[in-house]
Amino acid sequence: MHIPDGYLDPVVCIAFSILSMSVLAYCTRKYLKSVNRDVSMLSVMAGAIFAAQMLNWPIPGGTSAHLVGGALASMIIGPFGGALAMFLNLLVQCILMGDGGITALGANVFNMAIVDVFVGYWVYRLSLKVLGEEKRVLGAFLGGWIGITLAAAACGLEIGLSPQFGYPISITVPVMTAWHMALGLIEGAITALVISYLAKRAPDVLVG
Repeated sequence: MHIPDGYLDPVVCIAFSILSMSVLAYCTRKYLKSVNRDVSMLSVMAGAIFAAQMLNWPIPGGTSAHLVGGALASMIIGPFGGALAMFLNLLVQCILMGDGGITALGANVFNMAIVDVFVGYWVYRLSLKVLGEEKRVLGAFLGGWIGITLAAAACGLEIGLSPQFGYPISITVPVMTAWHMALGLIEGAITALVISYLAKRAPDVLVG
């Protein structure tokens, strides 16, 4: 899902850079004011996500498929902390490892640190509210699955809006969404397993 340099139109790069940095600034303010902020836990989550994202599969007509972990991070340290952990991870990957382009950083942040994190969190919280606490594991699965799927759809939209990529939206969005919908079953299962374990062993770690 990491978009390299040269894939996006300059207007798309600028627009998503402004949007993502604005959202991250808001997340930073909210996180620093939170009574539950824990910088050490944020660092641990960023490191865990970094390791999980090392497995990548190329997608014809898209970018790549890999585990994201944003929804899981939001369930443990909240959406604001989760967004910041994802941003730190993406920044290190971009600058030190060339995984994701510098010009595409804003778009990658939007997809994985904003869409995946907040969608996954909202789905998880809504599931707890509608289905009850006893369905926490199902809520975690749905959050992980839907979060990565919509993040991939956003990625498909961005590259599809960029003529130099070579494929139109009619190809990029369905391809990215379909592949990550399938991969999302694995992401959802891993998210559910981790949340299930923490709910039994360390329930105080979870945000809800």
